[in-house]
Order: sequence, then structure tokens, then C-alpha cells
Amino acid sequence: MNRIGVQDIVDALTPVRATSACDPVCLTVGGFVVEVRCVSETLLAELLRYFQHVISVPCKPDMTVHVLGPAELPFMVDYTDWTRDPGKTTGRKDAVCDLENGRLVSKVRTGVNFLQATEWAIAFGPTETNPNQVINFINTQILNHFQREGWAVCHAAAVRTAHKGLAISGLSGGGKSTTMLRLMEIAGTQYVTNDRLLVRNSGNRTDALGIPKLPRINPGTIVTNARLTGLIDEEREEELRNMEPDELWHVEEKYDLFIEDIYGPGRIAHETGLTDFWVLNWSHDSDEATSVKKVDLKDRADLLSAIMKSPGPFYQLPDGSFWCNRSPVDTAAYLHALAGIQVWEVSGQIDFDALFDEGALLLGSST
Repeated sequence: MNRIGVQDIVDALTPVRATSACDPVCLTVGGFVVEVRCVSETLLAELLRYFQHVISVPCKPDMTVHVLGPAELPFMVDYTDWTRDPGKTTGRKDAVCDLENGRLVSKVRTGVNFLQATEWAIAFGPTETNPNQVINFINTQILNHFQREGWAVCHAAAVRTAHKGLAISGLSGGGKSTTMLRLMEIAGTQYVTNDRLLVRNSGNRTDALGIPKLPRINPGTIVTNARLTGLIDEEREEELRNMEPDELWHVEEKYDLFIEDIYGPGRIAHETGLTDFWVLNWSHDSDEATSVKKVDLKDRADLLSAIMKSPGPFYQLPDGSFWCNRSPVDTAAYLHALAGIQVWEVSGQIDFDALFDEGALLLGSST
């Protein structure tokens, strides 16, 4: 435990006082209200654009996120590197410093810092040039709240219709975003989430809740979906179209996709009843036709591992303690949360057209 306390950090960040003069913006997801106070008008405009579909009338918030600009702490902070999730071992990402009832998290590559504590959520540093990290921090507060309420967080995309809720998991880069966006072409579908899905077993149904995080998609998703033409410049798009499929699959570029700009108004609904779960276990190297088969997660630890997601360095438990590096995820909690839904394994070769046909059959059915 570091001798520096939460109040020491707050006192050192004198711009925190400036946020009291900022116009508050309230975001509501699943009945939980996050108030955002941001000192930068430029960054605030980006946040308003990004979260436009969950902005609510000003009210008493459940918590407030303070977004500052550059601020230097007048003392040294002893950070420790946070070990990345399995499969993401390239480079350092997060470093943490534990305080009494709080934690400082520093983004190694950008220098953006965050104070996560029982009564404080503060972002400071070069926030204006790194809006996506501020967006993630705001969404983390939503995830933290519902996890403390007993929801399990899945590494999954999801869509819904009037009668179905379908989640999609897979290994990183496995095609869940591409699949989800293809399914948005089905009449009556709505976007729920792209990468984090909260689930809870309510006895007679399984509740699911997405967070207001828009898809950050790879070039391969863009060039294989005619609706997304124009998201990147023509010259780069032509370069990407000339790549071999396996080469394109591994290009590491990300682009934000504003759902309602592409698919029209009313196409986002973060709450749904979850009925089905696809786990993508397919491969470019397979010679087998794409198949979608029912499975029991209790017998498939490999598929469950693709669904589970560590809460990460920002997660503060109900008792005030923080999630520890490399702590094991509670598999029993996931099996309980997902017990009431049908899980399907998608295997064989990667064929988005074939999987779309399966999705049309599933989501088009009212039974």
C-alpha cells in the first residue's frame, strides 16, 4: 500500500475545483446515472457526440467523473506494471499504484492518468488528445457498478430483436464485430454492445446490458461490408482491398463506427433479454464448412474462456478493495449467469455469409 492517500491526490489536482463550474452532462445506462464534468470544451464536444444516445436530463447522479487536462503531481508515484491478459503480451499498457481505498492507474503509452476511488473518479493528463481513453474510463464506471451488483461481464458483442438477444464471443480478432455488424442488416435488429456485455440470471430470464461503447473496428470489417465504404480514405481502402485475406485479418488499425450514422436512428438498445450465445471457434485454416452447433458450457471450458473477461485494474469491489493482478475469474459465476440461455459453437472455416444466414434464421424466429 502506498503512503500517498486519495485525498493527497485530490488536493494536488487543484483543477478538480474547476470542474464545479463546468456544465454537467448526465449519461444513463440501465438506470445508473453518470455525471461527467469536463474542463476542456473541445473534449466535451467529442464526448457529447460520442454519448449522444445515452445523454439524459440533468438529475442527481449516482457518481461523477471529473475530466481534467494536464496536471503534475508534486510527488513521485511508485507505479507497478499491470500484467496484460493472455494473448496480449506486446508492450506495456497499464501501471498501477495502490492507495488506501483508491488506486492510481497510468496509461503507459499516452501518459493519461486516472484516480479510481470510492468517492472519486478523475482523469488527468493529456486527456484532450486521447478522448478514447476518457470514454473507456467513463464506461468503466458503468461496468464497475453493475459488477458490484452481481452482474458478470462478458467479452462479447450483441444484437437484439423483439424476441431474441444474441451475444457473440471469440478470441481477439475472431470476427465478432464483423459478425455483429452483418447481423445489423437484418430487419428489426438493434445494436446492444460491441466488446463488453453484462449478464445476470434473473431466474426466469437472463438479463443483458451493453455499455455505450461504439464499435472500434478493424479495416477487414470495413472492406468486407459495402455499407461501411467511406469510413476510411479511398487510397487506404484500395490498399487494404488488395491485401490477401490473412494479411488483412492481422492489420492493427481501429476506426470508430457511429451506429446511428450508418444504420439510422433508433438502432441502439443497450438492454435486452439474452436468449442465445455464439462462440466463434472457426479458422481460416479449416477445410470444414462453417457449422453452428449447440453446446453445454459446463463441458467446454475452452469456449467459456473466450467469454469470460477479467474486471481489470479499475475494478473496485464492494468492500473497497481492488481487483488484484492475475486474480482468477470466477467460472462458476459465469456458468450461473449463462445457465438459462442456449450456447452455440461456430466452427469450421470463416464464412461470414454462411453465418449471416444462420443469424437470419435465429433472429427472424419468434419462438
